[in-house]
Amino acid sequence: MDYFSSVCQSLEREPRRWLITGVAGFIGSHLLQTLLELKQSVVGLDNLSTGKLSNLDLVKDSIDSELWKNFNFIEGDITSYHTCQKSIQTIDYVLHQAALGSVPRSITSPLDTHTANCNGFLNLLHAAKEANISSFTYASSSAVYGDHNEPPKVENIIGNSLSPYAVSKYTNELYASVFSQCYNFDSIGLRYFNVFGSRQDPEGAYAAVVPRWELAMRSNQDIYIFGDGETTRDFCFIDNVVQANILSAVAKNEAKNQVYNIALGNQTSLNALFTMMKNILNENSKINTKAIYEDFREGDIRHSNADITKAKLLLHYDPQYTLEQGLRLMLS
Repeated sequence: MDYFSSVCQSLEREPRRWLITGVAGFIGSHLLQTLLELKQSVVGLDNLSTGKLSNLDLVKDSIDSELWKNFNFIEGDITSYHTCQKSIQTIDYVLHQAALGSVPRSITSPLDTHTANCNGFLNLLHAAKEANISSFTYASSSAVYGDHNEPPKVENIIGNSLSPYAVSKYTNELYASVFSQCYNFDSIGLRYFNVFGSRQDPEGAYAAVVPRWELAMRSNQDIYIFGDGETTRDFCFIDNVVQANILSAVAKNEAKNQVYNIALGNQTSLNALFTMMKNILNENSKINTKAIYEDFREGDIRHSNADITKAKLLLHYDPQYTLEQGLRLMLS
């Protein structure tokens, strides 16, 4: 039996009470489904600014009705300290996913990004400290690496931030570190690389590349690629990210007060991603989509490839899905 399976069995034997912020979002809803299937009790907090009730409905339809009774949804905002206090009562483990994502959106609306990602984070962190929460895991981002372009990315070497979003996520890491030093409050930060999977919003100006391209390809619309297509990303299937969160929640003390790269540990160019997605979809229907190249986008990182050695060693993180396996599950 692998380590993650043993952790899941242990949780089923001794259920915990979890808080997921951003529960109606893409990652949050997948965390919710997995935890409910493991017979955990879950409180979910979301202001529904980017999350969707339809994601929660999909979870509800996917699990046993008795398990759904273990979920309590709070519609509220982490920018309200009172809401954070209310949601964190009687909680054992926190998985903080709520944030205003997207590099381009942060450049357009830096104040909104700071309010949600910095003020909201500090509210929840402080409320968790005051409530003496035993486990606090939060979502950081590969955007923290900024203009450090040499792959692979190692956690202790970062560059200059390229966007307000990157600043906000690095601020989260700094606050987490200070809370450890000043208050002896433990936490774990997960630097997500390009996460993809079902329930990811394909529409809107800030949609992630994989769902946006899937929608276009299925409609035989052309794909617009920023730059020459040789920009690389470390694409990580959602189930790998769920595993990392659960492992972080139950991590031993020596693994805490750290940040970890959560990715596959490979880099794939946008041109290669385009070809892979098109070939998978072509197995069932004819896809006539063409790639059209545009100017590079402001604030984008040129190359992104994670070193996941630290997560493997201290969290026992073991990603189970390759890019192609994840795409086949998502596109099937």
